[in-house]
Amino acid sequence: MGHLAAVEFMSLDGVMQSVLSPDEDRDGGFGHGGWVPPYVDATVESFMSTATAGAAALLLGRRTYGIFAATWPYADASDPAVAAMNAMPKYVVSRSRPELTWENSFQLGDDLPAELARVRRETDGEILVLGSGELLRTLIELDAVDEYRLLTFPLLLGTGKRLFDQGAPPRRLVLVDSGATENGVLVTTYRRAAPGNGDRDRDGG
Repeated sequence: MGHLAAVEFMSLDGVMQSVLSPDEDRDGGFGHGGWVPPYVDATVESFMSTATAGAAALLLGRRTYGIFAATWPYADASDPAVAAMNAMPKYVVSRSRPELTWENSFQLGDDLPAELARVRRETDGEILVLGSGELLRTLIELDAVDEYRLLTFPLLLGTGKRLFDQGAPPRRLVLVDSGATENGVLVTTYRRAAPGNGDRDRDGG
């Protein structure tokens, strides 16, 4: 059964919009794009490489898929993370019908809960969500995320799309790992708490 893990960059005030370059996502007139690269060091690179190389599948929104599909197929295939990303199944969630040019890419159907259940059954290992803010907020509302791996960067952006927005259901989490880079990036891993102690299980019981 697949385990769904979200790996996300966010500012201290929770913004996750346009992390790598100014033109990733200018929705709402967002003008602070590209805030992650100045803080990236060997620790962040190693964390991301391990996460991607160890995954069994990717689950992506349309915008993030388009950015990745324009980059990863042409990257150095001798890098284990690059090789893994290109080889693993890529599941795309979109209301439109984007052209899926990246090998092993599949668009999920409109019934997202049913499609997620199917992908979980068919995946032996970790299903990784990278970026994909709109999709991730939907997954949070569906209470579908088993694990959050958050890289929190030491800056306040004030505006922008946030990781946890209105509509997220209450959910107890357990901190299972934490650390900090020399540049002040907090790296934390949270997993869903076991049912009990007032928490609800995935079926709402």
